Amino acid sequence: MQKPAARRIRKWITAILIIYVAGGLLIYFFQDKVLFRPEELPPDHAYNFTIPFKEINLDVSAEKKIGIVQFTVPDSVCKGVVLYFHGNRRNIERYARFAPYFTKNNYEVWMIDYPGYGKSTGDRTEAILYQDAYTLYQMARDRFAKDSIIVYGKSLGTGIASQLAATRDCKRLILETPYYDFPSILRQYLPFYPASWLIKYRFPTHEYLPKVTAPITIFHGSEDGVIRYSNAKKLKPLLKKGDEFVTIRGGSHNDLYESPLTLQKLDSLLSR
Repeated sequence: MQKPAARRIRKWITAILIIYVAGGLLIYFFQDKVLFRPEELPPDHAYNFTIPFKEINLDVSAEKKIGIVQFTVPDSVCKGVVLYFHGNRRNIERYARFAPYFTKNNYEVWMIDYPGYGKSTGDRTEAILYQDAYTLYQMARDRFAKDSIIVYGKSLGTGIASQLAATRDCKRLILETPYYDFPSILRQYLPFYPASWLIKYRFPTHEYLPKVTAPITIFHGSEDGVIRYSNAKKLKPLLKKGDEFVTIRGGSHNDLYESPLTLQKLDSLLSR
């Protein structure tokens, strides 16, 4: 006959295991709602940006459309194009404020919304995000030479940008607040769960960077509370000679463009 203390311990262990398993199931089935924070826009939504732009909506199929905004510069001064892959929140409207940092240096900026973001529709998987990035690249190649295309990724978009630059030629890859991979981000928040088993999205930036032949520049803030500096720093040994890892002292996840160092370095890169 079990003693009362032993029965209580067994009950506590059973309860903890149930909570642990339930937590793991919640992570697995609801990870899209945590990782992606989209804001949809109606098809007739009118953008109201303050700099010249052109809107393109690609009809891939009856279910799938890709929303793209091209922030333009005059052809007479245009040096190339920046393919900009944004973060996980809202849509292009949240990130349009960064376009002038590139257009003032005579680069067009083409921003793409992921499925479920803005006017983009259809299923969202890691493979689909890579395919949409390739579609944008192919559009750029219709107008620009490979050495006039800069691939830029911010936060979530850094894995997408890295995969594109690893498989397609470009002038430069620029990453703002990148990650080693998605499972490593989950481990930083929930170290007691087997992240590699639970998370459906991998975005293994660490596998892509060694395959990128173009110059790479990484910007990361030392006080980033979303993607920790220690996570991004693991990418540093993977960079080749001539690549740069720029540390913004005191910078967090969304304020790197408030740093004079970021702006000076970006202007320097775009002037080359």
